[in-house]
Amino acid sequence: MSAVPVYDVAIIGGGAVGCAIVHELTGRGLKTVLCEQNSQLVQEASAGNSGIVHTGFDATPSTIEHQCLEDARILNKTIYNKYNLPFEERGALLVAWNQDQMSKLPSLLKSAHNNGVAGARLISRDDLLRREPHLNPAALGAMMIPGELVVDPWLIPITLAHKAWKQGAKIMRDCKVLGGHLETGSHWLLETSRGPIKSRIVINCAGLQGDLVEAINQPSPFDIHPRKGQFAVFDQSAAHLLHSIILPVPTERTKGVLVFPSAEDQTARKNPQVHPKVIDELIGYAHFVLPRLAEHPVVATYAGLRPATQTKDYHFILDRDRGWVTVGGIRSTGLSACLAIARRVANALPTSKPHITYPEQRPEMRRIADDTVEMDGVSYHLTHPLIRLGFPNKMAKL
Repeated sequence: MSAVPVYDVAIIGGGAVGCAIVHELTGRGLKTVLCEQNSQLVQEASAGNSGIVHTGFDATPSTIEHQCLEDARILNKTIYNKYNLPFEERGALLVAWNQDQMSKLPSLLKSAHNNGVAGARLISRDDLLRREPHLNPAALGAMMIPGELVVDPWLIPITLAHKAWKQGAKIMRDCKVLGGHLETGSHWLLETSRGPIKSRIVINCAGLQGDLVEAINQPSPFDIHPRKGQFAVFDQSAAHLLHSIILPVPTERTKGVLVFPSAEDQTARKNPQVHPKVIDELIGYAHFVLPRLAEHPVVATYAGLRPATQTKDYHFILDRDRGWVTVGGIRSTGLSACLAIARRVANALPTSKPHITYPEQRPEMRRIADDTVEMDGVSYHLTHPLIRLGFPNKMAKL
């Protein structure tokens, strides 16, 4: 019988946050294993986002989410540039369409400044339409938000995980964590669908399964309430119609982004379905905001789930006595904040091991099928709908 492999850290969940954490901890010299229950990395919540990295201009002050988004504003571009990951700093315009929304802009501006987005400012209707001449002239004004990015939402986490693998991290796909217990001697014994694993520390970043995984260590203090967003994607021929990301004035449920996601609570944690009625409403609203979109076809629709909980903040729980770290309830800002979340986790795990210097170049990719690429002999399925459509090739999203 083969010996049970032993690691410094076992990471449960291979979405954007898990990939960032395995990259950060491997870089700090820790022996890591990442367990992903699906056949591919970057599935579930991380395969259904908008591809926009947000500044956190409207985050609730003093929350963990706010702190991570603030840290990420510098960290993200540093890593993207270091690894030659494509991004465009489009900035965003938060557009008001009625007097009620206009009345909210000053308080949103104050929040943006308090959150460190110093360049945010209000602009008049005339200035707005000069910047975005194809926008519906019914717009009354806007808040300009510098620093909002359009990125490749698949390549970022895949690159992070792949670099960790190249430096010795174990990446285990089709590896569902079924249970576990803390053994005498301060090691966790995790039972997985691919056999047992021992680890000194366990990190739960299981996204939509986060509360279920948390029950391995303790009764979960949070409950996952999946929130579905549906998207309509227009043809890239419409890219010239906009220079900025267009945001509607936020509501209590969603900030909204252009591809116009909805926000609907549901109980199912997998396989979100697109509903034609909702998509028709989204397309109708898109045509209102940008009338000339009616001249361009919708080339795809998709739906994603966000792991919302009963609170708006992240659930960051550090159980030093039992060697368990929880990063849960990362709703719609996982891609935006994942590098800062990983840094926060790593800083909570002191180690005297020497750090690794990752090579700066991005791994070369070779397409081996329509939906699959290969890096250093490892195949990765293109899990994100926007990537399968080829949008990052021109970095143009609507």
